[in-house]
Amino acid sequence: MTGRERIISALSIEEPDRVPLFIHGINESPIMGIGKYLTDGLPEGKTIDQMNDEEKIKIIDTLFLILDEFGVDGYTCLPIGEGTEFSAGAPLVDDWGVQFTRSLHGMPVPSKHPISGSEELIAYTPPEPDRAHLILVDLMRERFKGEKAIFWMMRGAFVRSWRLVGMENLMMKMFDDPGFVHRVADMVTQFSLKQLDMLVEAGLDVLVVEDDIADKNVPLISPAMFREFINPYNRKLVERAHEKGLKVVRHSDGNLWLLMDILLDTGYDGLNPLEPQAGMDMKKVKDYCGDRLCLLGNVDSVDLLPHGTEEEVEAAVIKIIRDAAKGGGLIIDSSNTYHPGVKPENVMAVFKAVHRHGYYK
Repeated sequence: MTGRERIISALSIEEPDRVPLFIHGINESPIMGIGKYLTDGLPEGKTIDQMNDEEKIKIIDTLFLILDEFGVDGYTCLPIGEGTEFSAGAPLVDDWGVQFTRSLHGMPVPSKHPISGSEELIAYTPPEPDRAHLILVDLMRERFKGEKAIFWMMRGAFVRSWRLVGMENLMMKMFDDPGFVHRVADMVTQFSLKQLDMLVEAGLDVLVVEDDIADKNVPLISPAMFREFINPYNRKLVERAHEKGLKVVRHSDGNLWLLMDILLDTGYDGLNPLEPQAGMDMKKVKDYCGDRLCLLGNVDSVDLLPHGTEEEVEAAVIKIIRDAAKGGGLIIDSSNTYHPGVKPENVMAVFKAVHRHGYYK
């Protein structure tokens, strides 16, 4: 089977020839840490916003080498280019008017929000989707010719809304001005639906609705508020994507148990990343809903990948396969992203372990 066929089979709760490998997110540092075994001339010590065009091409080419060399079946593309949160410049302001401050590792963190209330919302003009931001989709399609599954990370209604108005402000408005919250959610969803049509034309296989909604203990808002203010809008993305023939994965860090039945009812094909430290035990989730939902994860990226040994990583992958592979519906990935703190050798150990132990036959 091709990587794409393997991914689609797992998302259909079927057993492919092997448990698929997937990378939802990988930062520049582990790309270069793994890439040094495959190539040279890497722009080490730089984040993407610090690279010139030649260096950006090199880091993307190195990522693609990793996908090929280690038999990774699918990868999540994200918007890059002028006007996105991964642009160069200081201060960084995206095309929504959200200002970001970079962390020590170069990750953009929203710090200023363009809308505070109804008057500003009335005067606000949202951006239109920019086809140029889909360049990673185009590059993957051209490079792999349908051999690997192309995923896309689309911010959901909660994340886009709080970035525009501020987290605390959004939560207060759910009590004080619910109409405002609905208008913001509808506005960002209309943008996403337009972008989704572009993605379908570009050759997308799997939509990832990235909408972090929980910490390691509980969701950030109540199930009742999630039902009222967030899920109806994300459901529109799920339904449109299914109409277009795509699979849809829900991404959220944290403990999702209070929201699981709502997510199941929404019709997602998969759930990612299933953080073990947040109570998302793979066997428990598999027993609860593994016949309805493909599970994507949950190799620990908090403790194991940064600090463990390659042997411990292999053992963890074996356990995940034993707990959740039977009957299909399992895709191996980290429990968040392959971030700057992970050991590149441990990331490679994940890939090798799946190829060693993940065959159904």
